[in-house]
Amino acid sequence: MNPCLLIPIFDHKDTIRGVLQSVEALRLPCLVINDGSGPRTREVLDAVAKEFDWVEVQHHPVNRGKGFALRHGYRLAAARGFTHVLQFDADGQHDTRDAPRFLKAARANPDAVVLGQPVFDTTAPRSRIWSRKLSIGIVWLATLSREVRDPLCGFRCLPLAPTLRLIERTAMGDRMDFDPELAVRLVWQGTRVVTLPTHVRYFVDGLSHFDVVWDDVRLAWLYMRLTLRMLASLPAVLLRRLRGRDTWGRA
Repeated sequence: MNPCLLIPIFDHKDTIRGVLQSVEALRLPCLVINDGSGPRTREVLDAVAKEFDWVEVQHHPVNRGKGFALRHGYRLAAARGFTHVLQFDADGQHDTRDAPRFLKAARANPDAVVLGQPVFDTTAPRSRIWSRKLSIGIVWLATLSREVRDPLCGFRCLPLAPTLRLIERTAMGDRMDFDPELAVRLVWQGTRVVTLPTHVRYFVDGLSHFDVVWDDVRLAWLYMRLTLRMLASLPAVLLRRLRGRDTWGRA
């Protein structure tokens, strides 16, 4: 196993240095994908790339979305010879003290995707918690399993081989709908899931790029498509499971 760190960023200039400092002790290369941030964030990223010789920054000229940035990061990591990426956000919400646990789980299960299951404290808005519960229920229906404990958590360790096979043959969303679709399609593809609880924090003055209108529309459209595909595939899936095959085949 040859892992690297992967951080997509859009205008989180005030938190990225602290996030990088929190994982410096891991002594792993880190790819930071700047998804069209403004000039000030670009300046901060250029400075941290000089400060930390283990950090490589890739700049996108315009904002294309988190999904687009992550796919670029996966391809870049594979081109650099890495087998896995440990990804987390640039806003400091993910508890990177858990990074060694994710890496340990990935080393013990190199063919599995390690997904974070958020443990929220009192700072989490109730609306976010209930919307996540709805997402989880739909994904359980779409996969006919409870393997994916939280499809929206961006703290995850991915094996690049199955991930790249999937993204090269399947068109997926460019924005907040990418993470849940990737998790579902990896399960459909037959990739095993390992779940790790991890604390997620919300900050009063934190910068969130979740669009409560358009991202919710994207997620609703995604979940409808995934559910319809599950229903269309249900007879074949049940037959395969009766025969002892747990995969959905090609996603």
